[in-house]
Amino acid sequence: MKILVTGAAGFIGSCLSEKLLARGDEIIGVDNLNDYYDVSLKMARLARIETHPAFTFYKLDIADRAGMEELFRSERPQRVVHLAAQAGVRYSLENPHAYIEANIVGTTNILEGCRHNEIEHLVYASSSSVYGASTNMPFSVHDNIDHPVSLYAATKKANELMAHTYSHLYGLPTTGLRFFTVYGPWGRPDMSLFLFTRKILAGEPIDVFNFGNHRRDFTYVDDIVSGIIGSLDSVAAPNPDWDSDKPDPATSKAPYRIYNIGNNSPVELMDFIGALEDCLGIKAIKNMLPLQPGDVPDTYADVTALVEDVGYRPATPIRQGIENFVSWYKEYYDIK
Repeated sequence: MKILVTGAAGFIGSCLSEKLLARGDEIIGVDNLNDYYDVSLKMARLARIETHPAFTFYKLDIADRAGMEELFRSERPQRVVHLAAQAGVRYSLENPHAYIEANIVGTTNILEGCRHNEIEHLVYASSSSVYGASTNMPFSVHDNIDHPVSLYAATKKANELMAHTYSHLYGLPTTGLRFFTVYGPWGRPDMSLFLFTRKILAGEPIDVFNFGNHRRDFTYVDDIVSGIIGSLDSVAAPNPDWDSDKPDPATSKAPYRIYNIGNNSPVELMDFIGALEDCLGIKAIKNMLPLQPGDVPDTYADVTALVEDVGYRPATPIRQGIENFVSWYKEYYDIK
């Protein structure tokens, strides 16, 4: 297939593109290569795939309406995986306009491109952060979630609502994937594993929020990518049993689906740090801090629907995933 991947220089987007190219798909990659974090890391990710004959890259902002319209017209992809976004919960408190521009305006441009160019299926990134103030564990896609606690979460919830509208009005098949704390080699420098590793190796204290009383459903990037590909290949279809008197938020009479994509096995933050300390052979200096605005104490994904519909099976134990990350980090930064 010819697949448009937005955020192709990102952590998940680059890994996904690599896997799709390996199975024989043609990839049109889009990324604006912004400086939210180290651009050289994004370029290094791109370098792994940009020489592949079936990969074409456009440096383009998804919020550029004219640019995205021309891209859809000229490239005519069959399917779209939309991963480009302004990420990060805490940064949304500092720069809210970046989230509206990328996550709302940008996603509108993607939806319009799909609508006007006969796209067979749109798969897009949502987030576990949409569960917000909910404490009903494990988080289920069949529960209503109307209390986000960060603007980032609100924009991701908005993306789901926008996608449903396009599925309803125009028959566009859409699948939203709520990612749960993705980690692994080539990861984002603003995420905990990357931050902790850098600071521990430098002998600097690490910030441990909520005094370490977090649980996170850490999910290895290869497992995430396998779930995305399974979802992409399983085109969203209407739910014939959908009942407007008892509406299921995860399905619809329209060709619309929402899935959790996580490890289905939450890990205590202190255990996560302990495993990292073991892999590095260094004890962390811990700066214990309260819960931060916009954060949620725990995440735990019910992935039953994704298992049943696309055969999703997360297979990477947390210890193995951390070891793989540490090995990559030391090689990438030439640490002996």
